[in-house]
Formats: sequence, C-alpha cells, structure tokens
Amino acid sequence: MLLSAGFRLMLKLALWLCGLALLVVLGFVVLDLCYPLPTPGRNSPYATLVVAREGTPLRAFPDRHYVWRYPIGMEQVAPEYVAALIHYEDRCFWWHPGVNPISLLRAFWQWKANGRVVSGGSTISMQVARMLTPVPRTLRGKGQQIFRALQLELHYSKREILELYLNYAPMGGVLEGVEAASRAYLGKPALRLTPAEAALLAVLPQAPSLLRPDRFPQRARVARDKVIQRMGRVWSAEVIKDALVEPVAVLNIQDPLLAPLYAQRVKHMRPGLLRINGTIDAAIQSNVEMLLSHLANTLPERVSLAAMVMDNPSLEVVAYAGSADFLDSRRFNHVDMIRAKRSPGSTLKPFLYAMALDEGLIHSESLLSDTPQSFDGYQPGNFQEKFSGAVSVSEALVRSLNVPAVEVLDNYGPERFVAHLRQGGLKLDLPRGAAANLSIILGGVAVTLENLVGAYSSLARGGIAGQPRLLSDEPMRERRMMSEGAAFIVRDILESGGPVGRAVGIRGSTRGIAYKTGTSFGFRDAWALGVSEQYTVGVWVGRPDGTPNPGFFGANVAAPLLISIFNALPTDAKLNTRRQPESVSQRSICWPQGTVAPSEGELSNVALCPIRRTAWVLNNIVPPTFVERRSSKPSPVLTYHVDRQSKQRVMPDCSDKPYETFEVARWPDSLVPWLSPTLLKQHVPPQWSARCAALYHTGGSIRIVGASSGEWIQRTPSKAVPSIRLRAQGAQSHIHWIVNGRLVAKTGPLASYVIQLAESGRYDITALDEKGRFDRISLMVRGD
Repeated sequence: MLLSAGFRLMLKLALWLCGLALLVVLGFVVLDLCYPLPTPGRNSPYATLVVAREGTPLRAFPDRHYVWRYPIGMEQVAPEYVAALIHYEDRCFWWHPGVNPISLLRAFWQWKANGRVVSGGSTISMQVARMLTPVPRTLRGKGQQIFRALQLELHYSKREILELYLNYAPMGGVLEGVEAASRAYLGKPALRLTPAEAALLAVLPQAPSLLRPDRFPQRARVARDKVIQRMGRVWSAEVIKDALVEPVAVLNIQDPLLAPLYAQRVKHMRPGLLRINGTIDAAIQSNVEMLLSHLANTLPERVSLAAMVMDNPSLEVVAYAGSADFLDSRRFNHVDMIRAKRSPGSTLKPFLYAMALDEGLIHSESLLSDTPQSFDGYQPGNFQEKFSGAVSVSEALVRSLNVPAVEVLDNYGPERFVAHLRQGGLKLDLPRGAAANLSIILGGVAVTLENLVGAYSSLARGGIAGQPRLLSDEPMRERRMMSEGAAFIVRDILESGGPVGRAVGIRGSTRGIAYKTGTSFGFRDAWALGVSEQYTVGVWVGRPDGTPNPGFFGANVAAPLLISIFNALPTDAKLNTRRQPESVSQRSICWPQGTVAPSEGELSNVALCPIRRTAWVLNNIVPPTFVERRSSKPSPVLTYHVDRQSKQRVMPDCSDKPYETFEVARWPDSLVPWLSPTLLKQHVPPQWSARCAALYHTGGSIRIVGASSGEWIQRTPSKAVPSIRLRAQGAQSHIHWIVNGRLVAKTGPLASYVIQLAESGRYDITALDEKGRFDRISLMVRGD
C-alpha cells in the first residue's frame, strides 16, 4: 500500500509536471502568436546592396537609419571567422535551444559577486534577438531577449540564425554585418579574411564603438589577441603565432561607388531585395570609369560622357557609366545619359546599307553620287561641307557621307526603314506629328545609347540584335535586324573599308574592331558605336541639357574613347572565329553601270567598263547603279558613230563615208563634272560633222549639271568652306561662268568649275558659251 501510495504520488507529480510543461508550451505558443517574431529587415526595408558579377560591392543603399549592410550567406564567409565567432561567443551554439542556462547562471553569479558585468551570458541566438528587437539591459529586457531567442530557435535553423548574425551584427558606426565591415575596414570580401582579421571582426560586436579599428587600433588589437589566444583548440600553434604578430591595418571607411547609376537603376527594377547580383564586371567598370574621368578633365564644364559595354554572347552589360563623374555636379552627374533620348547623327547608316543589301538594291561597291542634290526639296550636305563626286557604298559608309546615304534611303523608303529598325528592336522616337522622312538617316529621330548598343550587336551576332541585359535573370530578348550576310559585309566595311578599302588602306584594325561615329546637328551629340567578336561598346559625349558643344564630334572625341575602351577589354581567343557566310561572295563589277564586269580573257569595250572594282555581293545579286532622278536620258549606254577620217560625230543617214560605232557607259549627270579628263573624253562624243549637225544638232542648248536650281546648301559652324563642282553639258566652245552678275571664270568645253560658297545668301550662276547659248541656276546657302 505504501509503495502504491508512493507510486501514485510520483505519478501525480509526473502528470503535474507534464501539465505544467504543456501549459508552458501552450503559453509560449500563444505568446508566439500574439507577439510574432519580427521579420529580419523589417526595420530596414530600403537597405539594399548591389554587387558585381564576382561579388564586388557596386553601391550600397542604406536603410532609413543610414545603416550599411551587405547581405551574404554562410558560404561567402571565411571558415576562420565562423570558427572564431562560435568559439569565442557561444561554444554551445549548435546544441542549446537558444539559451544556455549555465552561461546565464555564471554571468549572474559574477555580476552579484563583483557588482558589475564581468562576462555576458547571451548566446548568439540571444544577440540576434536583440538585433531584431532592441531591448533595455534590464532583467525585464533580458527576459524579452530570452523569449525572442526561443522564438528564433522555433522558426529558424541554426544555420539561418548564424546567417542573421553575420548580416546584422553591429560593426561600428553605420556598418552592420561581417561583409560590410570586411569591405569597409579591410578592403576585401569576408571570404578572404585571414585568421587575425577573422578574430578582429569576431570581437568587434562586443563593443563596436570602443573597438573600431579605424579609430582605436591599439584597443582593437588587444581585443583581437584575446580572441586569438582562446583559439588554441581550433587553430594550430603556428597559425596562432602568425596571427598574433599580424598588424591591425585598416582603411578609412568609404561607401562603395562603382557603376552608381547602374546600381540605382537595378535597385528600382528589383524593389525590396536586400542584395542584387548584377552583371557588371568590376575590373572592366573601373577601367571604363577611369577612362571617362580622364577625358572629362580635358573637356569644358557641363560636358558629360556615357559608355556601355555589352558581352555579345550573353547580352549582359559588363560596364555601365551613365555620366562622366558621379561626384561632379558640374557635369550633370545624376543624369543617366545611357537612357536619354538623343539625335543619333550618322549612327543609323550601317543599318540602312545592310537593309539595302538584303533588298538587293546595292552591293558593297555600288556607285553613288556625292554631289549637291535635292530630294524633293530636301538638300542634305556633308559634315565637312565638301563633296567627292563618284563614291562607292563602302566609301560612303566609311567616310560617313550624307548625300549618298540619303540617295540610298530615297530608293529604299524612309517609312520602310523605320519599320524594319523597330522590328529589329531599335526604338525610334519621331518628332511629334512627324512622319518618317529622309532626314532620319542624318539624325532626324531620337534614340538611346542603350538601344544603339543592342542594335549594333547584330553586326557581331549574325544579324541578330539583342536587348542589353542588366540582370542575369532577365530573359534573352533577340530580334533579327539584318541577314547574316549583310551583317558580315557591313562589319567588314566598317572594320577595313571592304575589298577596295583594304587594297588602298582606307582603314584597318589589328584588334578586329568595326565602329561608326556620328554627330548630331549643332554638335549637340557625339557618338561612337563599335563591335568586336566578344563585345559591343557605345560612347556618347555632349551636354545633357542639349546645348551645342562646338568643335566636338564623333571622330575627334567619341571614337578615341571607344578605341581606348576596347584596348582595355579582356579578350577571349576562342571567340575570334569569324567566318564568311555562304551567301557572301566577291565579284568584279563595272563603274558606272554597277553590273558584273567581263572576265579578264573576255573581249570587252573598255568604254563600257572604264573602272573595275571588287565588291562584296549578297546571294549573287549584282544590282545596277540607281537611275538618276533628274536625268532626261536614263539609258545606261550611249551609242554614237564617228567618221573614221574626220573623227567627227555622224549618223548613217547623213554620212556616205566609213564610220565607226562606239558604245560608252553613261555616267549620271550629277557626276559628269567630277570625271577625270580621260573619263570625260570617253563619256562625251566628239562634235557633229557639218552635214549631220544640220539634221541632228540644231544648236540646242547647254545645261548646267552638278546642281539643280532651287537647291539649298547648309553651312555648319566649321572652318571648311562649302563648294560645288559644275559643268556645262552640251558645250562646244569655252564657257564663261557668271556668279551674281560678275564674271568669275572661263573654262574649256569639257572642264568643270568649282565654286566656293564662302558667304550665306543667294547665288545666281550662269554658264555662257561663245555662241550665246546659256543656262542658269539659283542656289541658296544657309548660314551657320
């Protein structure tokens, strides 16, 4: 009975204890529900770190209390730090339930015995609880801290709790977390900490204000050595010896500021994230920013620069500099010119020639006219205000000539050009209420540097353009801009001038860089866009407020910066495997007709093929030269007869003497004044014989070719004086040239006359021969 009574008593006690434990558990659950554990980061919703692809901090955005925190995981911290932290702070961390009763009793006994705190009894879990919910250092506060620590153990794993400590531990000043402290004090990631550095950062949260190594290095060293000496069971004697002699060498705390405008942009793209892993390559970004800063120091105030570098295979942006210097407010430092809409100048020309190649309108050596021309009232001029006469597509593209580009666009169609650009992913903004017109090819539209970089990548990606990716988790957005063959031809022209360019040394690049420059009207924007096999680079120089920057244009300010950036980029030899597409071949063609030249062994009339050129052709299509709009005789061949004895021009029905028949290729009228004497002699038939002249040459008239009446010529603010080359077609004698009522020159019947248009205003030009026949045109020259 006594045993039975004792058993019943023990049973009642056990039941009572179980009930008490159940009540405690239920009470804890109720308290946990009533007082939920704060979500880590709730008190710092705006704290964000943007890092480069290899983990280098680019820019840290503090929380509302201006606290800097670099979120990391366990795998991003040196094992030496984790070992020092746990061994010094909480050796029983891996097995206690959040509270270590032995440590609490020891701390309480020492406090009672000494009247002050000798050692803390807080576990790592309790310290994390205080970081998430600050409490006063009282018995009540300690109780709240214990409760929160138990909550942490209930909701998080040990690894997750340790990671919270790694990210939220106070490290002095505005720094929180081991990564922020390691970057700020030591200039390195926490993954590369030495044992001595690990011990220093492990002890720092004990008294972050008193142990700051940048302010109190000696005090910090004493505390660090205390940690090192306690690591005897973890580290070898040699490691401890080396750690104790290592000096405390720290840096002045500076906020990371690499690719600041990029970081600001991706932060808005991923709101709420504490850590954003970017695509920027820190080394490339540093070099680009250094190059921009160096150039900016040589430019006037208020002039800014922007540059973007994109990796072609992945479309990831590896360098993003939206302004010249983020710390220089004089240069509109906070304005991101990579996203600004500006006039592209001549940077759209490669796409026009590529699309014309795909359409079969041109080949690389198609004959174009670089002469003063009017396109239904639109009169483009060249940047240097000079004209070259007969040029090929390759020459026109390499030298960025305006009139030939407008001629090609006039044949291709501006509406169609804009539609194809947009289909290829290049966003264009036309002036409000305006329709696509010929001025687009000279910059009469708005684009962004970012969109241009994506479009230019098509030249190195087989004709497929890609949208630059700012984050690695963004999808690949690709669109076909041109065929693979057209991309190959245009890139070859920009890189080496094409087949003819290589022969005469127009341009060459040992690094395989194909680039194009552009300058908007009034020197407001200077551009340079280029591609290699691995990268696409874009550069912009100008004033963000849109005011002119006279004397600075793409070739003299943007292109050198572009080349410097390419020279600073690492290269991968595996990517330099460019091949010629099967759709591309070389053919020998004739000028002025533009068609295939006869083979070397084939009998041919030299007059029908006075100039041979080697051209890139696409899909074996060799289109003829464009028919000139103003020509009254569009036939490409002129046939005439010459008396063998008198060498005069005749016709079969007005001559009873033997004659020869000649066929010559007809040059466009606008190019006749630019022909060499030899070509001009072939092009122009001899004078009529007296007998045939009465029937076929009634005296007729002469006609000025080289310009048409009503054209406008624009003068730009440069030292070059615009000029035009004219010739009197049909002249049989010397020509007197009269400008604004004053005789200015006398030329032979086949000679051309160059008029310098030194002043703005109207020019009335008259060509008068010795028989009284004349022609007159009127031109207008616009001022600066």
